[in-house]
Amino acid sequence: MQQADIEKVRASVHQQCGSKVLIQLDRGRNKVDIQEGVIQNAYPSVFTILVNDEREENPPQLLSFSYSDIITRDIRMKLC
Repeated sequence: MQQADIEKVRASVHQQCGSKVLIQLDRGRNKVDIQEGVIQNAYPSVFTILVNDEREENPPQLLSFSYSDIITRDIRMKLC
């Protein structure tokens, strides 16, 4: 993993702040979680996504990910 790759991902995520995304989380052992959320902020090392669950009993969650999670494909994002 090179620093240039992380810079490209960081710039891309920063441009998409406020955009609605579909995220696919690789939880390991063939477990995949698919959620929809909005990119809230992009910081130097991490970015945050606000995820609303369809069920009313679950409050919105603020999830944080590192840019290397995208490069290693632990998380995959797709614009909605």
